[in-house]
Amino acid sequence: MKFLKYILPAILVLTTMSCSDDDNDIAPINEVQDLMKVQEISNDNHTIEVYTKSGTLVQGYNNITIRIKDKSTQAFIENAVFTWKPVMHMASMSHSCPKSDLVKVADMQNVYNGFIVFQMAENEMEKWDLTFNYTINGTAYEATDFIGIPASDKKTVTAVTGIDGVRYILALIEPQNPEVKINDIIVGLYKMENMMSFPVVENFKINLDPRMPSMGNHSSPNNQDMVYNATTKMYDGKLSLTMTGYWKLNLMLRNQNNEILKGEPVTDVNEASTLFLELEF
Repeated sequence: MKFLKYILPAILVLTTMSCSDDDNDIAPINEVQDLMKVQEISNDNHTIEVYTKSGTLVQGYNNITIRIKDKSTQAFIENAVFTWKPVMHMASMSHSCPKSDLVKVADMQNVYNGFIVFQMAENEMEKWDLTFNYTINGTAYEATDFIGIPASDKKTVTAVTGIDGVRYILALIEPQNPEVKINDIIVGLYKMENMMSFPVVENFKINLDPRMPSMGNHSSPNNQDMVYNATTKMYDGKLSLTMTGYWKLNLMLRNQNNEILKGEPVTDVNEASTLFLELEF
C-alpha cells in the first residue's frame, strides 16, 4: 500500500507533463489551406499574399483573400486596417472597378477578405495594378504592383449604358459550379459614379430568361427574376438549367419604377437580349 501511496502521484505528474507536451506540439491552423496563392505584393516592410480558390484573377467577379507578413520577423500581422484600389491604366485614361471593403475575416487570426469585379481584361498595352493602403499600430504603409487579368472565355461581366444615361456593370457571382437543377443565381449590380467610384445599385430588378441557342433557343421552367438582397447587397434569383451545355442568360434591367433601362424580351423574332451573361458546363 505504501508503494501505491508514492507511485500514483508520480504517474499523475508524468501524465500531466505528457499532456502539456502534446498541447505544445499542436500545429497552428493554416487559414489559407483551401486557397491558392495568386501572387505577392511587397514594399520594404511587408509582403502581402493574395489568394483565390483557383490561384488566378479573372475578368469578372473575384473573391479575394489576403494576409500580410512582416519581412523582419516573418510573422503574419493580425491588426492591419486596409483599403485597396484596383486601377486599369489605359492609353488615354485610367479607371477603377466595383469592389467591396477589405476586412478581417471573423474567427480568423490573420486573413482579410473582399471582392473585386474586373469589368475588362488586360491587353499588351493596357494593364491593371492593385494598391493596398493600410495602417498597423497607427503607422501608414502602401504597396502596389501590376496584376494579371486575362480575358474570360464566357461573358460573366458586362458594362452597359441604360436609357437613363448611366453606365451599369453586372457581374455573375453564382453559380460558380452550375448543375442540372434549379440553381441559386446571384448577380452584382453597380453604376459608374465616376472613373474611380462604382457603388452598388439598390432596389432594382433583373428579369432572367436563360436560353440554349444551339438547342432551338429553348428556355427552362421555374426561373425566378433577381431582386435586391439588402443583407448581401447583391441580387438573388433562381436559374433552372435542364441540361449541360452553353446557356445565354438573357436579362432586362428595371429601375425602381419598373422601367426597362437595358435589355429586351426574347421572342420568336428576337432571339436574344442585348443585355446578357453566359455560362457553360
